[in-house]
Amino acid sequence: MTGKNNTDIGFEKQIWDAACVLWGHIPAAEYRKVIVGLIFLRYIGSAFEKRYNELAAEGDGFENEPDAYMMKNIFFVPEKARWSVVAAAAHTPEIGIVIDDAMSAIEEENKTLKNVLPKNYASPDLDKRVLGEVVDLFTNNMDMTDTEDSKDLLGRTYEYCIAQFAVYEGVKGGEFYTPSSIVKTIVAILNPFENCRVYDPCCGSGGMFVQSAKFIQAHSGNRGNISVYGQESNADTWKMAKMNMAIRGIDADFGAYHADTFFNDLHKTLKADFIMANPPFNLSNWGRDKLKDDMRWKYGIPPAGNANYAWIQHMIHHLAPNGKIGLVLANGALSTQSSGEGEIRKNIIEADLIEGIVAMPTQLFYSVTIPVTLWFISKNKKQKGKTLFIDARKMGYMVDRKHRDFTDEDIKKLADTFRAFQNGDFEEVKGFCAAATIEEIAKQDYILTPGRYIGIEEQEDDGEPFDEKMKRLTAELSDMFKKSHELENEIRDKLGAIGYEI
Repeated sequence: MTGKNNTDIGFEKQIWDAACVLWGHIPAAEYRKVIVGLIFLRYIGSAFEKRYNELAAEGDGFENEPDAYMMKNIFFVPEKARWSVVAAAAHTPEIGIVIDDAMSAIEEENKTLKNVLPKNYASPDLDKRVLGEVVDLFTNNMDMTDTEDSKDLLGRTYEYCIAQFAVYEGVKGGEFYTPSSIVKTIVAILNPFENCRVYDPCCGSGGMFVQSAKFIQAHSGNRGNISVYGQESNADTWKMAKMNMAIRGIDADFGAYHADTFFNDLHKTLKADFIMANPPFNLSNWGRDKLKDDMRWKYGIPPAGNANYAWIQHMIHHLAPNGKIGLVLANGALSTQSSGEGEIRKNIIEADLIEGIVAMPTQLFYSVTIPVTLWFISKNKKQKGKTLFIDARKMGYMVDRKHRDFTDEDIKKLADTFRAFQNGDFEEVKGFCAAATIEEIAKQDYILTPGRYIGIEEQEDDGEPFDEKMKRLTAELSDMFKKSHELENEIRDKLGAIGYEI
């Protein structure tokens, strides 16, 4: 099993554990802003500090010139917002005011951050003593001599805290966070490359983009060589995504404001190489009555009560000629026939756009337990007229009682299976994977449930003859029924003795 070791998550967990003391009586969503804001402030402070020292050493007097920072894609930090000022005030009653003033000064100096940063640190609900201790953690546990290492550490801390908030906020947490195992699987299968355009029309906190950049860098590319386009309708989540991209050094276009993707598409002319998304499951009242004649509904008008096929068609509309989509949907989208959804699915299948379907295990999400499916939609598929089906429901391991995760080996197995299918050297495995033609899918009424195509996993022969096994199992079942009836009668007798009848 591959995962982080204790030293890897030491700082992240330290920040989280210490910051939890701050929680007090403020709502989780407000508390989230406090933590992600501090991480962001520390990041831009450390990047600025390194560049400042470089410029000062050159002796040309440019260390206080904003342009000298912007040319290196670094935010200019005014004096009152520098981490040294914040750190010096850590154990004063004014620490909250100092941080709020720092956030305002940074926004004033950097217009792209206008109205993005949180400014709630002076709130009386925040324990200023603990806030100072968290500031100390950032000050004392980070070596600023290597900005890349610091950036990665802060980025990991940001991701770690966002994941923890998703757990604490339950269903609401699912609005801004997609579990890393799902994101990594989508990215590994899509295999994004340098100089590509990546788009997410419901980007949450931007996890798809972070993982894409990591993937490209891990495969000997430059994580900066990626054009990122996103959109998010929730104002707080949009701000969180902006900060996440800044910490990661990713230049992203999220539009000038948060906006509803269906009503106000901020990237109307975009044709993306890769689209990765986890849209809201089964979203109702998404605005169909006002969008009936929209050009995006090439394969049929989606029903008012469910936006699943609106999301799918929006993404197809934004695909480049060789573009690929990886998205997460609730399982109902595989087989629904209601309100014209079956006809839309049929039209998309007949257009030879569905490259693969992966049935995922339950309990991958922090917010919902329902099973989900990964859809992979491609223009100009390598295997024309065929779709790959994978049943991954038995994969992964239980992290705890409620949450399942994938190992790196699980993700590699899924990506390798896709690669083999695309390259034409794919072998079907009963109960795990199979390929089906459009004609075969049509015979199944265009239902895309993997179980219809992959068959049942072959069982090992235990040597017991079939007739004998059936007699034994039937006798065991009969005995269980008998014991069940005996237990039922015993319960009835005991309830009757205390005056209850059922």
